[in-house]
Amino acid sequence: MRVAAALAGALLIAATAACAQAPTLSPTEIVRLLRHGPWPPAAAVDPSNRVSADPAAVELGRALFFDKGLSADGTFACATCHDPARAWADGKKRSEGRGGPLTRNAPSLADVRLQRWFGWDGARDSLWAASLAPLLSPRELAGSTARTAALLRDRPGLSACYARAFGRAPGPVDETALAVDAAKALAAFQTTLATGRTPFDEFRDALARGEPDAASRLPPPALRGAKLFVGRGNCAACHLGPNFTNGEFHDIGVPFFVDGGVDPGRHAGIASLRADPTNLLGRWNDDPGRAPGTATRHVEPQHRNFGEFRVPTLRNLARTAPYMHDGGFATLAEVVRHYSLADPDRLHADGEALLKPLGLSASETDDLIAFLEALTPSYISLAGDADSACR
Repeated sequence: MRVAAALAGALLIAATAACAQAPTLSPTEIVRLLRHGPWPPAAAVDPSNRVSADPAAVELGRALFFDKGLSADGTFACATCHDPARAWADGKKRSEGRGGPLTRNAPSLADVRLQRWFGWDGARDSLWAASLAPLLSPRELAGSTARTAALLRDRPGLSACYARAFGRAPGPVDETALAVDAAKALAAFQTTLATGRTPFDEFRDALARGEPDAASRLPPPALRGAKLFVGRGNCAACHLGPNFTNGEFHDIGVPFFVDGGVDPGRHAGIASLRADPTNLLGRWNDDPGRAPGTATRHVEPQHRNFGEFRVPTLRNLARTAPYMHDGGFATLAEVVRHYSLADPDRLHADGEALLKPLGLSASETDDLIAFLEALTPSYISLAGDADSACR
């Protein structure tokens, strides 16, 4: 009896100490946290891609994603830089291209369907246009529309899958049209790459239901980090909504010098977007009204766009190191330290003034990292090509 009483007393003391550690949330903080859900968002069809939700197109895209035959020398595939085993990234500071490292880090493709602009500089306005670009880039796959068309025509499995997806054989039609179709199939596949629910989502939904023990869904450090995230840290100014990103572009004081030159970021991305024949204003948009192209029509490069890069999602963050457009930070601790010690003088004088040094203590740094780690799910879709019906 004495042992049982002592054990019960120890458990009570431990529970009381844990409760004392857990901070309380203000009504304002609760409202701000609720804005980061629910998750997952409902599936949506891309009106610019007529096969975006077609299972046959998904299967064709899956086969093409892992096919090195799309590259000029048969050594590169989409999966080379977007490896399912590495959360659809490659884990490298800067991806290896033909002739050496590229200028940027390969972002994860998980939840890529939720993006508004594609690439670190937003040089593409659809997932299918963003899928076509590396196929043709001399520094990436270095393929061609002719090579892609030949692959679809000459491989019986791919030809059959193409016919199921597009309702016709890949015969002697325009090679560019076939390459764009291949890119649309690749996009259809990539829309299936989704992350599962996270500890944060369980916590957030318990808050939404008004459950009195909602705070217990997160460990105290992560809960303190959540308060920092939506409070003094002002992280939600850019990392907002269910996908923890506003989908736009910002200068956060990360150097944009690379290989003896300068990466202009969004400024050059807009110019590339406007010149791209596959943008949503062009003939390859399957929406007759060109409705998804409205933003492209109105975007114009401004001087302040120089050195701006896309705000990435924070979901699945613990699996997608290194971080930033150049892979310059190897760990979440380095990322948080950057914001803690941010130097506003490194920002453009005519740019926005969102970035302020946070001056985080060591314990606050640990808390914010704990919250960011709570945005990583136990599940992320993994799709290989071993049993593809298109082979």
